This record gives sequence, C-alpha cells and structure tokens, in this order.
Amino acid sequence: MKHFIAILLSLVCLVSQARSVFVIPVETEIDQSAFHHFKQGERQAIESGADLLIVKLNTYGGALDAADSIRTALMRSILPTVAYVDVNAASAGALIALACDSVYMAPAASMGSATVVNGAGEPMPEKYQSYMSTIMRATAEHHGRIAHGDSTIWRRDPAIAASMVNPEVSVSLTATQAVECGYADGIAPNLNAVLTDLDMAGAGVSYYRSTLADDIMGFLANAAVRAILVMLILGGIYMEMHTPGLGFAAAVASVATVLYFLPMFVGGNVPAWVLLCFIIGVALIALEIFVIPGFGITGASGIIAIVIALVGGMLSNDAVTGFDFVSVCRSLIIVGIGGLLAIAAVVYLTSSRGPKVFRKHTELMTELKVSDGFVGVDMSPASYIGHTGKAVTDMRPAGKIEIDGTIFDAVSTGPFIAAHRNVKVTKYENAQLYVTEA
Repeated sequence: MKHFIAILLSLVCLVSQARSVFVIPVETEIDQSAFHHFKQGERQAIESGADLLIVKLNTYGGALDAADSIRTALMRSILPTVAYVDVNAASAGALIALACDSVYMAPAASMGSATVVNGAGEPMPEKYQSYMSTIMRATAEHHGRIAHGDSTIWRRDPAIAASMVNPEVSVSLTATQAVECGYADGIAPNLNAVLTDLDMAGAGVSYYRSTLADDIMGFLANAAVRAILVMLILGGIYMEMHTPGLGFAAAVASVATVLYFLPMFVGGNVPAWVLLCFIIGVALIALEIFVIPGFGITGASGIIAIVIALVGGMLSNDAVTGFDFVSVCRSLIIVGIGGLLAIAAVVYLTSSRGPKVFRKHTELMTELKVSDGFVGVDMSPASYIGHTGKAVTDMRPAGKIEIDGTIFDAVSTGPFIAAHRNVKVTKYENAQLYVTEA
C-alpha cells in the first residue's frame, strides 16, 4: 500500500510539473478580425495555464492599426512569447515577429519589407513611413541591450528595423541573415525543433481553434463592417426622427447597435462611460421624437452623444495602449465614413428615385385620379397670361372679364377697375385669373 501511494504521488508531481505550450496561428491578412482572434487565443492560453505562447506566422501583412494592437498585446503579455516564422512575415507580420521575446524561422522563411503602402501597392507619403519606422524602432529597442565585450549593444539593432520601412531599401531578411544580425534566435524546420531549442521538448502543445462565435465577433470587429453599422445606426435614428411612431428605421438602428457593441460586450471591455453616453444620447433623441416637435438642439445633442459613444466603444475594444492619438483618429475616421454613408443613404432613400416604402413617410404618395371621382384644376386659363381683355363688370376687386369672346371670373390685383376698361392678365393661381388695368 505504501509503495502504491508513493508511485501515485510521483505521478502527481510529474503531471504538476508538465509544461504546456499554446500556439496561435496568424496565417491570414492582418486586420481587426485577426486581432480579435489573437486576443481570444491569448486569453485561452492564460486560462489553460500555458508556460509559453507561440505565434506561428505566415502572412504578407495587413492593416497597421491591427498589427500595432497585436504588437502591444505581445509586449505586455504575462507569458513568454515566441514568433515562429513558418514561411513569411512581411510588413505588419515583421512588426508582430519583432514584438515577441524570441524569434525562430524556418530554413526557407523570410521577414521584413515593412514599407507602408496603399491599396494599389504604392508607397504612402513620408509621414506614414516615418510613423511606421518609429514603431519598428521602438519595438526593437523594447528588447533592450546585451553585453558585448566591455560595452553593450542592442539585442535587436533598431537601425535594421527602420531600414525595413524605407521605400528605397525595404530590407528583408532570410533566416540565415536574421540569425546573423540578431533578429532571429535560431533556425528550426518545425515547432518541435523550436521547443527542443528552448528545452521544452515533450511539452504539451495546444492550438487556438476559432469557434463560429469567434469568427462572427471577428467579422463584426472589421473596420468596414463597423462603418456600415455606424451608417445603419445614424441613418436609422435620423429616419426615425422624421417619421411618426416607432417603425422599421428604429428596428434597423437597434439591431445595428447590438451588433456594433456585441464584440465589446463579449470581450468584457466596454467602459461604463461609453454605455452612459449612449443611453443619454438615446434618451435625448426619444425626447425629441415624442415630446419636442421638429428637430432642434435636443436631437442634435443626442446624435453627438451617440457618436462619442461609438468612438469610445471602438477605442475600448482596439486600443490596448489606451486612448492614444492614432487610435482616436482611426476611430473618428471609421465613424466619419459611416456618417457620410448614412447621409448618402438618407438622401437617396428620401429622393424621388428612392423606394416608395421610405418615401411614403416624407411625400404624399396618393394619386388623385379623375377616373376615381376626383376633380382636377383646369389649367387651360393659364395660357391667357399676358393677354389683354375688357372688364365686363366693375371689379371691386372681383368681377368678370372678356377675352376673345370668352367670359372669365377675375380679380384685380390693384385698384378697383370700372366696367368696359381694358385689362391685362398677370397670373393664374388657385383656378383664378388675376388682372391689372391695361
């Protein structure tokens, strides 16, 4: 019995000492969806008690804002981090690799070429390159210095990081070059070789697998989707303020609001002030719709409060570093694009070319047909404007006139006119000719 207990205790000790590794693949274009997946993976790694976090890279880059958020999360992670460049880590991918504590590369892998380009692949203006260069330098300097003889040198030379951004140079490193200049800690054909080099051979390896819910949350976190949701929220609110009661526009705005804030609620990072600001905005708009007629300062204040909440909610979800200037500008741009789309949608939907289901709230859509018994106004007398006739009766101011042998009712727009005086037709309004003495 004593031997059995000793063996059992030994097994418990071995299990308790077993180390685990969590791998997050980043193998698509880097965008806000990729950032959402990374944060979910990091959370799972921490909850599972992993001893090491490996980011497996094979990407040509993507959005700088999303890459910067991943970079900051890596540098602030409570777990040791390793980047394994399986094939390629270009542009934003190089920034992510540079943020990790250690970097390993497959024999045929490459890393670098972080020049900021537009959608057509052309280099952006100098100010964008300068900002990216600063981020790359700061990330390299984050890893500090190491002893070198009687002095110290940067563990990862910031000048090399900056040269990856320069459009005229745009340095890229092979695996061998990265090891030689200190940007990679080793060359490994697979993850097992990486773990062996880190003295973690035999450690349990778990991979982040996105669920359907994660994919949906990542989709909703995409900047383009957010802009569309902002359009639906603001456009729906405006349309509702100009239609009686609660209807389709209010339903659209409500659903868009839920979808907009859903990723933030799931992540549990919506500040109280954002919710309070949004509730105040909705209350002001409701006051404008049901209590105060027209559209005035109350409705405008409500829309401003909602816009502030939308911007703040986006910051709280993306900006790991807090309310920095770049994050604020990015959020304002997305909300601004959504606002412009809302204006364009409202103008189209309420125009003569828009669907009748929307125009019926702003236009008289009923057609009064003569065949249905409605009597139309005879506009033929309008053809006599400018013609000269004769007063048949005194006009005080109403009376009768004769034009080309036809008698009409008419009204003098000036002094009274005696019978048999010449008159001139000046206008035709409300089925009535108006004349002056000729």
